[in-house]
Amino acid sequence: MDKVFRGVLIGNRVFIPDIEDSKELWSLGFYGKPLGIAKPKAPDFDKPLILDLLEAVYLVEEGLLKVYKGDDELSLDALIDIARDNYVDFDIRYLVYKDLRKNGFVVISGLKFGVDFAVYRKGPGLEHAPFLVDVIKAGSEVSGDELVRAGRLATSVRKRFIYAIVDGKKIKYVLFKWFKP
Repeated sequence: MDKVFRGVLIGNRVFIPDIEDSKELWSLGFYGKPLGIAKPKAPDFDKPLILDLLEAVYLVEEGLLKVYKGDDELSLDALIDIARDNYVDFDIRYLVYKDLRKNGFVVISGLKFGVDFAVYRKGPGLEHAPFLVDVIKAGSEVSGDELVRAGRLATSVRKRFIYAIVDGKKIKYVLFKWFKP
């Protein structure tokens, strides 16, 4: 695709003000959320799209988006600096986000589940997210209580829980399968 979308940085979000561009970008991989629409099922909305900084950085890096602050285009490095100011451990979270996207998954915020990402094979509205992913640094301690919490949460919402363990530029995914004794 040769088209490059135009986004505007407002606070810690990037808005795609053109409605047709919003629909087209959303259709490319369920990027962003239309303003005021929690769970769009199709690109039939008439609202601007709002992108999270992780999504915006990824789309800029992929050459699909240019982000402006006022009249000035932000470089990828400037956008990453803004994202680092707004995210704890942005670099490791972005590494996992990018890896999952490159492997064909649709990745959205997992905040409502208390994790970093909800991950889809097909996309929201087409299926329930089969995976919940939490990102941790290699060498981090995970308590038994945290594992029990993750297991109970994932089981209660019928999802698989995954730790994405980041060591430098390497990611190891550890999937937990819960069973009833």
